[in-house]
Amino acid sequence: MLRPVVVGIDGSPESLAAAHWAAREALLRGRPLRLVHAWEGMAGDDATLPELQVPRDRARRTLRQALYRLIECHPHLRISGDVIPRPAPAGLLAEAEASEMLVLGSRGLSGVGGFLVGSVAQAVVAQARRPVVLVRAGTAAGRDYVPSPNGGRSTLTPHAPVVLGIDPSHPCGELVEFGFDEAARRHAPLQAIHAWDFPHASGYAPGPMDAGARTESGAQASRALAAALGPWRKKFPAVEVHELVAEGRPVPQLLEAAHGAGLLAVGRKVGPGSKGPHTGRVAHALMHRAGCPVAIVSHE
Repeated sequence: MLRPVVVGIDGSPESLAAAHWAAREALLRGRPLRLVHAWEGMAGDDATLPELQVPRDRARRTLRQALYRLIECHPHLRISGDVIPRPAPAGLLAEAEASEMLVLGSRGLSGVGGFLVGSVAQAVVAQARRPVVLVRAGTAAGRDYVPSPNGGRSTLTPHAPVVLGIDPSHPCGELVEFGFDEAARRHAPLQAIHAWDFPHASGYAPGPMDAGARTESGAQASRALAAALGPWRKKFPAVEVHELVAEGRPVPQLLEAAHGAGLLAVGRKVGPGSKGPHTGRVAHALMHRAGCPVAIVSHE
């Protein structure tokens, strides 16, 4: 049985944008789309209590309206939906376990230059073992394509690049494969970025004595990135890969690359050595500040 692409629906513009993005992703992957609306109602006989009827009907109506809209826009896609009588984080995490990926909405913060990632999304990202993609409102068809010659968006132009943030010093095969696979499905270039810091011997600012060591550190970083990508280049020979090794902190480098990107993919380390639910400093910053959809991929 094919794992579906799952999207969380709550009736907001952000969740509807996420649903349309998820529908296009399901088509790219040849997967069904599953819409879920988590509602903290009660199962069984208690669900018939009068005080629960209004919120229960509202939950069903929210899901039904989203289903109708998605079916109308994507008639060739197999779409299903359910109301889950569980708290949102627990319900979405359970759905994520059986999914190809989970897609959620992010809300824009006007005038701040970032996005408000709600407590539900943050809790899910911090615990999910499957990829989670956060999509902001306004991400519509054509937004993940290269602009047309007149500056507008068009689905007739090539897909915008997939940006992959990678630290070769930590094994992250799941993340790298995800980035290559997304680029291959879109016939889009993959931009792999590795940011590194040099501990300056002269203190806070680079000095003349640092020049040789900095050059060697940059060369080592380039070799490490090339080695990490090498096996995946062979597995995905059709993907056009651009490697960027930049001195500095990763968040500014990835945010700059995210401008005009179709998708930004970063990792979240799990397993031995990780202390409970967590997102990671870089992933957390990008979730709030990147302008394109952000995929958080768990890896050992």
